[in-house]
Amino acid sequence: MSTEVMIVAAPRGASGRYTAMAQWLHWVSAALMLAVLVLAWVMESLPNGDASRPTMVMLHKSVGLTILGLTAVRLIWRAIHPPPAVARWAAWEAVAAKASHWLLYLLLLAMPLSGYLMSAGRGRAIPYFGLFEVPLLTPATDAIWRIGATVHAVGHWALYALVALHIAAAVWHVAIRRDGTLDRMLPEQTGP
Repeated sequence: MSTEVMIVAAPRGASGRYTAMAQWLHWVSAALMLAVLVLAWVMESLPNGDASRPTMVMLHKSVGLTILGLTAVRLIWRAIHPPPAVARWAAWEAVAAKASHWLLYLLLLAMPLSGYLMSAGRGRAIPYFGLFEVPLLTPATDAIWRIGATVHAVGHWALYALVALHIAAAVWHVAIRRDGTLDRMLPEQTGP
């Protein structure tokens, strides 16, 4: 395995930090992911006849669709404002970071879309936070439902693994490397 160090210089005057918008999108996405996971756990723990289950299902789907929209915005923002350059990472770190970020984006799109397919496959409208119904664009068939259910089932385990890896990498950069990587995604501190 190569220990080659990748040195990428940030443009002159660049802080090496993500933009405030990228930081906001990241942390709001993280909070919404936590919310959608908690809602899923609560929803799955309730018996089918429980009076609060439909509300939990609606909230889970609504937060999921919000994540879908937010991820689309994140990808557009990232295309317009590429991530800041890193100072010193081993080549394997740069490849692992890039791959895990793109896999996270893929899952942040696939999970809500597969949830949508599960609802559409059963012909169930999705009331977005009770405000309006998201139109069903596919026929209500078992095949559509199965595709959605399979992607959702596999995707949630992959998402757990990638989020755990993402958090572990952040802890590693903070506690072991102490290289300021996490600071790039935090608001800049001003004052004394």
